[in-house]
Amino acid sequence: MPSLLKTLARSALAALFLFSWLAISAAADVSFERRQLKLVTGQGRTHSFTVELAVDPDQRAQGLMYRRQMAPDHGMLFDFGETRRVMMWMKNTYLPLDMLFAAADGTVRHIHENAVPLSESIIDSREPVVFVLELNAGTVRRLGIKPGDRLSGAGIVPAGGAQ
Repeated sequence: MPSLLKTLARSALAALFLFSWLAISAAADVSFERRQLKLVTGQGRTHSFTVELAVDPDQRAQGLMYRRQMAPDHGMLFDFGETRRVMMWMKNTYLPLDMLFAAADGTVRHIHENAVPLSESIIDSREPVVFVLELNAGTVRRLGIKPGDRLSGAGIVPAGGAQ
């Protein structure tokens, strides 16, 4: 009987290893286009970021999962292609993040600061939005970002039509 338990434990461990390897390998197959994005605060200050675009279902599902670092002036912009309520989570995401939920014209509607790494708690946009910008945690506080600030570039067309 102890031999059977050892065999079962080894099999379970091997299956877990294989599943983890497959999940990480699949994540490596998803690629993201990079673009420049500007954030203009209510005080008129402009901040530039290089963002990776998550526009298709595979990219949005992958997001920043499994990453261990991100440059301070980088982020990920999720484009949902339609105005709707958005639910995010931090499953398999090791970086603490600030999330900016924005309307179709780039207006920041809601901010969630310091999302907890690896948490499966739902982070709700609270209202219909089109975009979610993920930045390193602390960026919102450091730059004084607030609801009402505006995002432009990277496919976001502000009110008035100019990118």
